[in-house]
Amino acid sequence: MNRFNRSTPDFNPSGGAKNLKEKTVIGDSLKSKYEKAASVICKQGMFPFSINETTLTILERAVGDVEAELDLIAAFETKASQTLAELKVSSGMPKEAIIELANCLARKGLLFNQPNTAGMMVYRILPLMMVGLMEYTFMGPLQWNENEKELAILFQHLIDEIRDRVQENYDSFVPLFNMSPPIDRTVPARTTDDGKTIRVIPVNKNLDSTGEFVLPSQSIDEIIEKFDEIAVGHCFCRQRRALLGEPCATDAPLENCFTFGKSARHTASQGFARMITKEEAFKIMREAEAAGLVHKAFHPNSNVAKPETSICNCCKDCCDTLRTWKEGVFPLVNSTFHLSRIDRENCTGCGICVESCPTEAIRLDDTGKAIRDAGACFGCGVCAHFCPEEAISLEEGLRKVFILPPRLRISA
Repeated sequence: MNRFNRSTPDFNPSGGAKNLKEKTVIGDSLKSKYEKAASVICKQGMFPFSINETTLTILERAVGDVEAELDLIAAFETKASQTLAELKVSSGMPKEAIIELANCLARKGLLFNQPNTAGMMVYRILPLMMVGLMEYTFMGPLQWNENEKELAILFQHLIDEIRDRVQENYDSFVPLFNMSPPIDRTVPARTTDDGKTIRVIPVNKNLDSTGEFVLPSQSIDEIIEKFDEIAVGHCFCRQRRALLGEPCATDAPLENCFTFGKSARHTASQGFARMITKEEAFKIMREAEAAGLVHKAFHPNSNVAKPETSICNCCKDCCDTLRTWKEGVFPLVNSTFHLSRIDRENCTGCGICVESCPTEAIRLDDTGKAIRDAGACFGCGVCAHFCPEEAISLEEGLRKVFILPPRLRISA
């Protein structure tokens, strides 16, 4: 039930960018608490969200009428990460109440509660998305019920609102987009479809003569070997698209969203994922690569010098990073150490690489041969994995891939 006196589209559980329309009067006290909590959550993450009907309804769906949880969220107004001692001051609540409420918010995908490297418990409020409530909501096993469908529609409505905001103010957003750090880092496929090793052309010069740059792990196996704590959950992008009535066109496997270390402990303890062995992780990664999925690693604050926190295995039609770029919402910003190189003499023009490329970086030219746009290639190796002629190799070299979202014509 939507408790806010604002107009919204009618909700249709069958799908579409619609949500709720039930004008139920809400008490001023509870309403103000929702708005206060929303003001805290909406400013978290890399992109600030507006406090409007959509974000308030999402928050209501997530929290319900638990006023104490709204009060604890509000306590993060001036500081997003706090210790228990700090929260006792900012919230005015006793220790036991904070711990209980924090556990409830963590299970709902709104709070991260894990000890830091010194062993001290730290509580961090999470954003609506990237990575926060939206991702954790759809990462665990779903019930495929109406509430989950409603939330999927509400989040899509939120993304559509951001798209309209960006498109209506496109020129103003470009300078902000240009300052964006890489959201993720591509880790390339290493074998072809028939199990052969993809040729890698080594970089022929020092990356950093000062010796300060440490190249992050460039293989999935190397990343997995780093960690003793590994958890796997379901792809939140593919699950959310399925709830919207748009199942994955590639029929990609679902359970291959990985978290490591502290993040693994968090996702497993909240029921978003399950702990697995390294052997099972290797097996799932091999299946993801065979399906043509892109390995994308995430690092704390986009700092590739720090250990990975997670790896997504992304398909070209469901991945939110790719979809929001193609649909005119956000730029595609990625860090990579590889670039595909096409041997035109061996290329037969079959077009498989054109179909498989997630960023549409490859096309066939007038001679029927494949050519690659270096600016759009983020070195995933999917083209090389599926090339039947082994005409594609990977050339090393640290790059930042940045592509602005397309400028769309928004209907009045």
